[in-house]
Amino acid sequence: MSLADVKAELARIAPDIAVLEHPSSTATVALAAQVHGVEPGQIAKTLSLRVGERVLLVVVRGDARLDNRKARAAFGGKARMLGGEEVEAITGHPVGGVCPFGLASPLPVHCDVSLRAFDVVVPAAGATNSSLWISPARMAELTGAQWVDVCQEPQAAS
Repeated sequence: MSLADVKAELARIAPDIAVLEHPSSTATVALAAQVHGVEPGQIAKTLSLRVGERVLLVVVRGDARLDNRKARAAFGGKARMLGGEEVEAITGHPVGGVCPFGLASPLPVHCDVSLRAFDVVVPAAGATNSSLWISPARMAELTGAQWVDVCQEPQAAS
């Protein structure tokens, strides 16, 4: 129960953060931006990557695209997206609900510097219709994330 795991972890480490459940899907950046009334960039999407034998998460702004060259330099190898079943098995979250909280397995978390363009971002919260509001700095602090620069500039991503 991924949503329950996120709620339990946040109740323990950050009881002031509310997990929001929505009547409609927030599983894509576009849907989440519409539900929250924010620009797509403010949605914090969590990418599940494999680099060699390592699996890691990187949280990026919603309108960003991974820059393969930067990712290779930051992570020490070619980064490949995990498949949907593998994502859920490793993170405990369904695709569209993946976030760096309430993980089924301990995973290294990275936050892309692109998130710093916003005071507050909106990541998913373990289900395809849940989310939360948090500052990028606090998200990185709570998850022990390392800051990386692995995305294309937003203008280049379009």
